[in-house]
Amino acid sequence: MEEVLGEMTKQGISPNAETLCIVMDSFVRARRVSKAVQFFRNLEDFGWECGTESLNVLLKCLCRRSHVGTANSLLNSMRGKLPFNIATYNSVIGGWSKLGRIVEVERNLKEMVVDGVNPDCGTFAYLIEGLGRAGRVDDAVAVFEKMEDNGCVPDAVAYNAIISNFVFVGNLDECMKYFKDMLEKCSPNTDTYMVMISAFLKVRRVADALELFDEMLYRMILPNTGMITSFLEPLCSFGPPHAAMMIYKKARKAGCQLSLKAYKLLLMRLSRFGKCGMILSVWNDMQECGHSSDIEVYEYVINGLCNIGQLENAVLVVEEALSKGFCPCKFIYSKLNNKLLNANKVERAYRLFLKIKKARSLENAQRFWRANGWHF
Repeated sequence: MEEVLGEMTKQGISPNAETLCIVMDSFVRARRVSKAVQFFRNLEDFGWECGTESLNVLLKCLCRRSHVGTANSLLNSMRGKLPFNIATYNSVIGGWSKLGRIVEVERNLKEMVVDGVNPDCGTFAYLIEGLGRAGRVDDAVAVFEKMEDNGCVPDAVAYNAIISNFVFVGNLDECMKYFKDMLEKCSPNTDTYMVMISAFLKVRRVADALELFDEMLYRMILPNTGMITSFLEPLCSFGPPHAAMMIYKKARKAGCQLSLKAYKLLLMRLSRFGKCGMILSVWNDMQECGHSSDIEVYEYVINGLCNIGQLENAVLVVEEALSKGFCPCKFIYSKLNNKLLNANKVERAYRLFLKIKKARSLENAQRFWRANGWHF
């Protein structure tokens, strides 16, 4: 990376804000924080001004990776040398708020006001978040209610902060109160629904969670793959798969993509409850979306087919898995084998046994040679 930067300098190409963010964040992620700060101080060597914009980029990178103390020290060292703006202070205040260090948040807020920079909605949202993380929810409510008096109308970020505070203390009724108030004054965003739905699912208020999910789709706010997976995880850990399938069907109808992990969660739960038709439908959809089946997927499908007595289809799935180099675990194979024997399908069970025996011998040979340095 440093060589490429040197080449850019030789060719007279100055880095832009995106370049700075990539370089500084790379140093911070590699735990070379001092190198990131040194790079900032030597920006003029790369044809870039060591100014407020570049300082804000570095502060944001440091606070994102929890190096808030370093960011605060850098801010103090640059005081009087560079003009600070709202983004400068918000980066550091936001970093301290995520750590619940409310004393540091309030100190930087005072310095910000003394410096002649007026706080905005983002500043108040960070203050509310920090108070909540410090266990001072009542103080957070007081700050939220006085935002308009300070010239800031609460936006989605501020509402999300106060809602998250009540989620943290488990008061979902207050969450709904502020959520309804939010609907009258501003539009909720993805983070709003993520926090609310996850909170309801955690306490198993599934009906409320599904209602919010429907509303989110109605507002054309589409969840990403990570959100859908996080919704399916708790739903696939208790009770029948009905609610999980509702989330899945509505998300797919809205055009959302699911991760392989989400499909596995569905297949695992459907398999346990013997929902064979649904298993095959979800499995087919998974493959059409470009996800390849692995041993876990095959085992879920085989187990589901065994649970409802579709033994011939289960054998066909086992043979497909074997043809792709996947050998089912002993538990799944034993379950299928016992059911075949109980159904007097001895010959079918024996032919399957021979195929499994051959696959396991190949698997053991492959494991032996790989342990000795050979890979094939």
